[in-house]
Order: sequence, then structure tokens, then C-alpha cells
Amino acid sequence: MAYWLIRSEPSAYSWQEFVAEGRTEWTGVKNATAAIHLRQMSVGDEAIFYHSNEGKEAVGIARVTRAFQPDPTDPKWVSVEFAVVGPLPRTVPLATMKADPRLVELRMIRQSRLSVSPVSDAEWAVIMELAGA
Repeated sequence: MAYWLIRSEPSAYSWQEFVAEGRTEWTGVKNATAAIHLRQMSVGDEAIFYHSNEGKEAVGIARVTRAFQPDPTDPKWVSVEFAVVGPLPRTVPLATMKADPRLVELRMIRQSRLSVSPVSDAEWAVIMELAGA
């Protein structure tokens, strides 16, 4: 299993909307690097759902339920289906992640505009620890 971080602005698509729907098609990713990451995802992989721009915090966990296919909103790109696993016991603000030296290499911090990025096993463990999971 691999780990990922997926980002969404709450005003565009929030954790609460995701929870209400139970699953979602992760569409609209139009960055070549992020699209490569979507193509690398496998069913069963897990992702941290992160609120960007507003809130700037990790809020929950999602699981890949279908590997990539052409994005139905723009077939030149790809999308992946996610299902809700659950909320983090406590949110993890960006400032907390940046302050933790164990997360200095976290791709989301190094490439802050990337909407989909990998998370190493060690980074995942640190974020789960910070979240009280």
C-alpha cells in the first residue's frame, strides 16, 4: 500500500462534502506531476485529505477505490475514485507539519502548489502521530 496527500480548497470541495457523499471522483487535476501521481495510485492506497488555502490542515483519510481512468470532465487528464475512511482524531495544521523536522522532506511542503503528492511511510506515521491516531 502507498500513501498520498490530496488537497482541496474547502470552498471548492470540502471534507464535509466528501463525507456526505461517501465517495468521490477526484477530477480536475491539470498538473502533469499530480497526474503522474494519480496514475501511480492503486486500489487500497490511502490518502490524507488536506484543506488548502482556507484552513490549511489535514482533516481526514480517504482510500482509493478505483484506479485511474480518463477524467470525465477532461479526458486529456486522469481521475481516481476515493471513499471516505474517516476524520483524523484531530486536525494537523500546516504550521505544525512545517515545524516538525521529521516532515522536512514532505513533498506537499516542498512543492506547495501540488494538489496530489506521495507521502512516505515514515511521513504518514508522523502525521498520524500528530493527529492522535
